[in-house]
Amino acid sequence: MRRKPVPPAPDSLDRLWDAHRAVPLIPGSEDDCCGRVAERLDVTPDEGRDWLVFCQSLGLARGVSRGFERVRDHPDADDLRIAFEGNVFGAREALDALGDEPTSADAVFEAFEPTVPNWERHRDPDGWESRWRDRVARLLDWAVLFDAAEKRTDGYVAVAVEDAA
Repeated sequence: MRRKPVPPAPDSLDRLWDAHRAVPLIPGSEDDCCGRVAERLDVTPDEGRDWLVFCQSLGLARGVSRGFERVRDHPDADDLRIAFEGNVFGAREALDALGDEPTSADAVFEAFEPTVPNWERHRDPDGWESRWRDRVARLLDWAVLFDAAEKRTDGYVAVAVEDAA
């Protein structure tokens, strides 16, 4: 299942590892886990939930009957990139819009726009585009952190898998 939450990309993966460490080893309720992540990262509870679900998408946390628990494995950069592309809604589509020539985040959004679910457009007819443009920018920034893209002064370019290794 591909999940939608994408927190703002930090300057380094250290913040992701902080979020990972905030997920309890012994399962806690979803609210407890979100609160714990939010407190450790000094973000709102809703942002804590986004981080928790994002960690789940990357295979760093898992949902269990009682809530969530931390996955003890430490995936390498390739594993994170693969999980990001496969489990985060829009990551693959944003990356597919990139090539060898620099592409702006706006151009990536234009290519991505047809994949925005109709219910998102109808839920907020005046604000969906701004939210999804921001989402695409976040996806691109995470792609850079996961070595799936490179940010240049004039846009983003795709990084071939063999180049990322």
